[in-house]
Amino acid sequence: MQRKRLPIGIQTLREIREDNCYYVDKTPLALRLVQQGKYFFLSRPRRFGKSLFLDTLKELFEGNEALFKGLYAEKHWDWSVKYPVIRISFGGGVTRSARELEDQIDSHLRRFETSNQLAVVDKTLAERFRSLILHLTQSTGQRVVVLIDEYDKPILDNIEQREIALETRETLKDFYSVIKDADAYIRFAFLTGVSKFSKVSLFSGLNNLEDITLSAEYSAICGYTDPDVDTVFAPELEGLDREEIKRWYNGYNWLGDSVYNPFDLLLLFRNRSFRPWWFETGTPSFLIKLLAKRHQFTPELGKSITSDALLSTFDVDNIPVEALMFQAGYVTIDNARFIPGRIIITLRFPNMEVKSALHDRLLGELCGGLAIIQPQISRLYEILLSNNIPAMRDLFHAFFATIPHDWYRNSPIAQYEGYWASIFYSYFAALGLDITTEDATNHGRIDMTVHFAGHVYLFEFKVVELAPEGRALQQIKDRAYADKYRNDGPVHLIGVEFSKDTRNIVGFEVEEQVG
Repeated sequence: MQRKRLPIGIQTLREIREDNCYYVDKTPLALRLVQQGKYFFLSRPRRFGKSLFLDTLKELFEGNEALFKGLYAEKHWDWSVKYPVIRISFGGGVTRSARELEDQIDSHLRRFETSNQLAVVDKTLAERFRSLILHLTQSTGQRVVVLIDEYDKPILDNIEQREIALETRETLKDFYSVIKDADAYIRFAFLTGVSKFSKVSLFSGLNNLEDITLSAEYSAICGYTDPDVDTVFAPELEGLDREEIKRWYNGYNWLGDSVYNPFDLLLLFRNRSFRPWWFETGTPSFLIKLLAKRHQFTPELGKSITSDALLSTFDVDNIPVEALMFQAGYVTIDNARFIPGRIIITLRFPNMEVKSALHDRLLGELCGGLAIIQPQISRLYEILLSNNIPAMRDLFHAFFATIPHDWYRNSPIAQYEGYWASIFYSYFAALGLDITTEDATNHGRIDMTVHFAGHVYLFEFKVVELAPEGRALQQIKDRAYADKYRNDGPVHLIGVEFSKDTRNIVGFEVEEQVG
């Protein structure tokens, strides 16, 4: 198969098709959506292909048949009918106030009004939007298709500025309410974004939207599946470890097929190296600060249990950590259990990229800056390769000693016991290692288990007053935690004791058991 152009950053179907780019055919899902209903909402993380899917819908409804040659839609769409399409995106730039948002909407409406020779006589943005829909229906004889991309970005741009966020939300609420009021003139409407704001707060005037975010049949509506990678992108796989691609970038799930983030794979294929390509494009500092502010115990981030209702809850004054991380793409669905009236969902990190990169950033927030922790993370990997456990103790002791005392006084979580275990866990997680926390055995639960290069490291953490007491290692031995791993290679028992008074490790005992 001949190699094609990688569509990095391209969000228009026309450019992809006309410039011979790779394209994963999403038209079967697009046609199913159109046949199934009329009003839809989809939440997906940034850079997941939402804009391209909306553009695909636009080209379908406008009847641009040539762009779909060889695709599923070519023989399954009625090309004799063309619909007027209003496509609006709030993805460009940063909206700093409700006034700026009004100017953006005015610009969008003016573009359509000018191209359709519609004189502006209405005073409000909502009235102009309604008049535009009515005019297009009357002038074309067909009902209108409304596509809104990044519907929530003006609010998210101001999520740390409560008053501005609320004003922005009200402006959007008034604007979106037109879609329901103009029902008789609308053929199809689709809104996409990162966050799912509650119907009460934003969509009270548009409460007929069907949310397909957690729909098994549309789990792969954005992103690439394993079969997509193995067929469409087969020419790009040579020289790359296929299992490593899967470990690094696959794993996003919305109750159906797991998918890859397209941006990650395209950058991997171009640069031929495994890096956190998607994560590095802009992790919101707001999320990292929120996790620290709420004293988040980092080992729990990738295995929390919640409900579908909570994952769909997000508003300016109500931001559950689980919902924020799920909607932003930092955790995904591991499994789901259906009970009357709700779905109980277990979350996990989607892949190695997110797990390691997120803990990198969290360590920077927990410890006062990325410059402090980057050298230590590299050093920890070298220590594990050489199995030099005494050096591990020296590494962490030196690390804790470098954290400025002023930071301890200002940190909202340094006073909590979970802080110390979180530091250890995040260091190993930042390396993308195989880690289990609260690992169950016949005799109890081990605080942290790390598997690396044929070795097993069992950690038990204790907080003491000033002097080491030896309780951590003794617990591992008394409860025979190592028995579970006798056949997995050398097992290293490591008891770590912290002192909140000295703000450092005061006990680090090690014992190795083989066979």
